[in-house]
Amino acid sequence: MVKITDVARRAGVSPSTVSYALSGKRPISDATRRRVQAAVRELGYRADGGGRSRSGARSKVLALAVPMRPGIHVPVVTQFAVSVVTAARARDHDVLLLTQGEGDQGIGRVTETGLADGVIVTDVQLQDPRLPLLRSCPSPSVLIGVPAEADGLTCVDLDFRAAGELCVDHLADLGHRAVALVGSPPEVYVRRTAFARRLVEGFTAAADRHGLASAVLPCGTGRDAARAVVERLLRDLPALTAVVVHNEPLVDPLIEAFEELGMRIPGDLSLTAVCPAPVAAAARVPVTSVAVPAAELGARAVHLLVRKLSGAAVPGTTLLPPRLTVRASTAPRGH
Repeated sequence: MVKITDVARRAGVSPSTVSYALSGKRPISDATRRRVQAAVRELGYRADGGGRSRSGARSKVLALAVPMRPGIHVPVVTQFAVSVVTAARARDHDVLLLTQGEGDQGIGRVTETGLADGVIVTDVQLQDPRLPLLRSCPSPSVLIGVPAEADGLTCVDLDFRAAGELCVDHLADLGHRAVALVGSPPEVYVRRTAFARRLVEGFTAAADRHGLASAVLPCGTGRDAARAVVERLLRDLPALTAVVVHNEPLVDPLIEAFEELGMRIPGDLSLTAVCPAPVAAAARVPVTSVAVPAAELGARAVHLLVRKLSGAAVPGTTLLPPRLTVRASTAPRGH
């Protein structure tokens, strides 16, 4: 069977452009429309799935867009996927996983052809290139993440700005006066990924509010990267006594690197993290943390999407409040 992607490839456009050219839902230049129509004729394409959508029938399938990009931490992505699948099955829906990072092509393909009734979108960027399609697409969507301009969208996420502030507030209350954020890999910030940028905003705002010396360093993964960032922090911020980690794979390597350089945790340095609770609890020193509630976020996203499919009103943006769990890795300064 000829697919919309085949037509798009022949015409030299994206699948969503093919859909718009055939449906007239968005303005398309005459030259582009003629190329699309020629490709349709040459390939004998028939938009059978669209007929199902127009007839009002449902596929009972939800699409989950999880682009596997550099800097993505696969175990957390897996938690999101499992939670979405579990919640969808409880509502008699299956889940179609979209892992390509090519922008809106996969989303356009499954929604415009009726393969999925709606889509849940992850790894949201502040200026996400998928937003124009999501706003114009007839199929409903829910974002796990909040872009810079969320008007006309349905979003759910942990309040990462508040999470960054909460970690710094806890450390400041313990008397720490110099604090650093060891953040996500550099490519995550280059993409302007919303959750990472917002956590930096919260960390910086709280450090400034408390009058703390502070530093923010992105970091890759692995022991060598952890050792390098620790050495740089101790060189650039010699008064450092507290660290916030927003990079799940680095929790244990950072603790090990600080200890190898003679800093006891929490005796000489307090450490907090924003990460899944099991990661924090299982660290070589159990880490005070704000949990990333992947299971709750996935379930909330499915709930919102199913309500939208039923025609019910839903809130525009839902932010889950962060909760700090104190463990053995934080103590008063000089304790």
